[in-house]
Amino acid sequence: MSDPNPGPFAALFEPVKIGPLTTRNRFYQVPHCTGMGYRYPRSEARFRGIKAEGGWGVVSTQETEIHPSSDLTPANEARLWSEADIPALRLVTEAVHEHGSLAAIQLAHNGMHTANRYSRRVPLAPSAAPVGGDDPVQARAMDKADIAEFRRWHVAAAKRAMDAGFDIIYAYAGHEMTLLHQFLLLRHNQRTDEYGGSLTNRLRLFREVIADTREVVGDRCALAVRLAVDELLGANGMQHDAEARDVIEALAEEPDLWDVNLSDWSNDSQTSRFAPEGFQDDYTRFVKSVTSKPVVGVGRYTSPDTMLKLVRQGHLDLIGAARPSIADPFLPEKIRTGEVEAIRECIGCNICVMGDNTETPIRCTQNPATGEEWRRGWHPEKIAPLKTPEPVLIVGGGPAGLEAARALSQRGADVMLAEADTAWGGRVTREAALPGLAAWGRVRDTRLWLLQQRPNAELYLQSPLTAEDLLDYGMPHIALATGSRWRRDGRGRANRLPLPFLDPTRVLTPDDLMHTGAAAVTADGPVVIFDDDRFYMASVLAELLANAGHEVIFVTPAPVVSPWSDKTLEQARIQRRLIEKKVQIIPLSNLADMGPDSLTLSCVYGGPTREIPCATLVMVTARAPQDALWHDLQTRKQDWADAGIKTITRIGDCLAPSLIAMAVQSGHAYAQYIEHDTPPEPLREDNATDAALRLQL
Repeated sequence: MSDPNPGPFAALFEPVKIGPLTTRNRFYQVPHCTGMGYRYPRSEARFRGIKAEGGWGVVSTQETEIHPSSDLTPANEARLWSEADIPALRLVTEAVHEHGSLAAIQLAHNGMHTANRYSRRVPLAPSAAPVGGDDPVQARAMDKADIAEFRRWHVAAAKRAMDAGFDIIYAYAGHEMTLLHQFLLLRHNQRTDEYGGSLTNRLRLFREVIADTREVVGDRCALAVRLAVDELLGANGMQHDAEARDVIEALAEEPDLWDVNLSDWSNDSQTSRFAPEGFQDDYTRFVKSVTSKPVVGVGRYTSPDTMLKLVRQGHLDLIGAARPSIADPFLPEKIRTGEVEAIRECIGCNICVMGDNTETPIRCTQNPATGEEWRRGWHPEKIAPLKTPEPVLIVGGGPAGLEAARALSQRGADVMLAEADTAWGGRVTREAALPGLAAWGRVRDTRLWLLQQRPNAELYLQSPLTAEDLLDYGMPHIALATGSRWRRDGRGRANRLPLPFLDPTRVLTPDDLMHTGAAAVTADGPVVIFDDDRFYMASVLAELLANAGHEVIFVTPAPVVSPWSDKTLEQARIQRRLIEKKVQIIPLSNLADMGPDSLTLSCVYGGPTREIPCATLVMVTARAPQDALWHDLQTRKQDWADAGIKTITRIGDCLAPSLIAMAVQSGHAYAQYIEHDTPPEPLREDNATDAALRLQL
């Protein structure tokens, strides 16, 4: 039965037949990692269950290791090595089924993508080669017996997946991560037998695994195929208008569903800085023309109008999403009920991806409940009313202040939000004006819109407040969300003390450039950016200045530009863009001295120094909390009670500068725990080997 929807997006809520099953609508949460996986099964289950509650007709778990020879340790994905892994995954299917959605599982053998650090099995590959990454390990070429074993492993995993209650079972050939994909790719498959050489031969194993899985699932489950249709490598890789099309034409009617995307992961999950909504459309548009089976695709879709167009044009049958479903698990339900303005649109920052790449539970800039659904009991839409609502004054309208105000007003508190500036958003507004970061403004826009709907929220711009003001107001609870500012003295990771040789008349900070743009640079000559922050900011400023025609030299103690952006799958794109912008890059270098028109650099490993020309130096090192108001209030703590003040709390960057995602979560945690003397710690335990879990199931 379709979800009732009388509105203009009714077509998105039509049922879709997938083999022997029918999904209740066209919203499909494609497989994506969470960093929770097999080690945190309750967290994983609750996370997926909330997606189903929010209206996603199909909810997939992440890639699932099918055998110890496909061991992704330390990454924390799903696992189906044996029957002992079934109970944890059954938690997922039960959570999804509870809300009437279908549960999908992406079976994976990672082949030469992994070094098997935990199992210590020799990695397998179509042809002998080093494994991916930097491990000094090589995979051995699979012989015919290995291929037969792999097929048996996949069948056994499919049977276990059915026992765990999954409705859709994948054969996965994507992201260059799996044996099925590696066998398809000429650069990994140099075999001379019937599994190598021609495309027909390289496709043989994929076809066999599809047939094996079909025989197992019968008419009880649907069989999905996930295929990367382009690698963005031109003739050096699979292309959508060449071999990928041939693959789909050859297998067109064999699966029940085609799930198509780009490879590798950094291409599939491009950030908004480098790709707009729908960036995969040109590569996946052909698929419907060569198969009658339903097709799901992704493109960081957040606009219901775009989704509707894709369906009406016959491009996709199902709207796939990973990141948009993380930012707002209730996106389908909000479309269904006409609350489109309330959608927390994905900003494409890839902080969610960072969780998996650091082997930690997922988080999200837009959705502070992400990853906290089980261990803290947070819900993306529901929050308990306050037992005794009392007024709250929040000083600062940046990401932390806006989220605290939004959540507290939802809990029933009368909230007054005061911002000293002329605009809302704080650092979000400033950073969203930089090249490629416009989508980040959604963090501000979503919360501001929600606050404007609340009669118990009062918002005041151009309202700087002093300690005396706060004592005069006498609000029971005060949150200080006054943010941070970039340091100009050189303190950071490489230099823990200020640099005494800096000429302050020639030093700028990111705040200077965000305030006046490239016009902040008034001196003629090269602009040197010193990046000791090591994430995105310095590279964005380099792009800003290069676009304005300045000669830019990028100096960093790190070995590459923006090394931490590797966690968000951006590092290669960032460095490539700076090279395209003619930015000179000098890695592994620290500042040693500053002359009238030059800088002296020292190698981080020692050795001789070198001089480079420098008219202006932009320091991107660390940020200092703007906490003067907090310290002023601390000196008058004896006056709080007489003024009617019960608590004063720092949140966000005012407490400790960090990611925007952390500022948002800080504001949300303040709202959640305002009635607690201390936050309820420790967090709830979640252990895959917990005896209680085994007994429960």
